[in-house]
Amino acid sequence: MFAVHFIENNNVLLTQLLNRVPTEGEELKIKGRKAKVSGIKNIDEVNIHVLVTLEVVKKVNLVVDNSKKKKK
Repeated sequence: MFAVHFIENNNVLLTQLLNRVPTEGEELKIKGRKAKVSGIKNIDEVNIHVLVTLEVVKKVNLVVDNSKKKKK
């Protein structure tokens, strides 16, 4: 088993014990967000740092029509 540390911009996102280490370019889901493996660093026999880039999702604000509400 390997201790896999998922890192983005020097921030540890997640640490897991895994039987299989993800490969470079693999698509992952970390904490409900899409991520892609950009690199792998072997620290020692057990610890592995997996560098990931998270997909940026822009939120769209909906315009609310206030003309139908009662005015006080």
